[in-house]
Amino acid sequence: MNYQAAASADVDPQATIADDVKIWHLSQVRAGAVIGAGCIIGRGAYIGPAVRLGNNCKIQNYALIYEPAILDDGVFVGPAAVLTNDSYPRAINRDGSLKSAHDWSPVGVTVKHGASIGARAVCVAPVTIGAWATVAAGAVVTHDVPAHALVAGVPARRIGWVGTSGHPLRQETDVWVCPATGERYREVDETLEMVPA
Repeated sequence: MNYQAAASADVDPQATIADDVKIWHLSQVRAGAVIGAGCIIGRGAYIGPAVRLGNNCKIQNYALIYEPAILDDGVFVGPAAVLTNDSYPRAINRDGSLKSAHDWSPVGVTVKHGASIGARAVCVAPVTIGAWATVAAGAVVTHDVPAHALVAGVPARRIGWVGTSGHPLRQETDVWVCPATGERYREVDETLEMVPA
């Protein structure tokens, strides 16, 4: 075992966990989950079966990642954020019987490279969060989020653009500029393209 797990963590032996992963107190990692190298799973977080985390993801305290979510490398999920998996949730069937795994089909949230999901945000599956996008704290995402978009609100709407550093971009004439890195982007058809240096 080349990862660290707190004694109180519940890590199923059928989960696949890469090197240098840290799993904190009271977290649960279910059978079939795949955790990439260098990930940090915070206190009380839940990683469902068939969830796939890329390398160097940070899942903060009490975040809930339900299967079949797929997170690419470098994804940040803030405290108490939720990635759902049921488009039409019900506890019971029409006849009153308790629903089982055979009575519904899970759908997943996909989070692309370097994107961030803020504290207590909810991503309602099936949605895709684009690379380097930022979902603001408390937002409820019900539609796909383009790469580099900054979305906020209920339901979440784009309120700006962010660079790879996470800082909001400033518009300067026909380009968007990152105040932290100087990266430059051009908006094309509701998406951003990096302008070569």
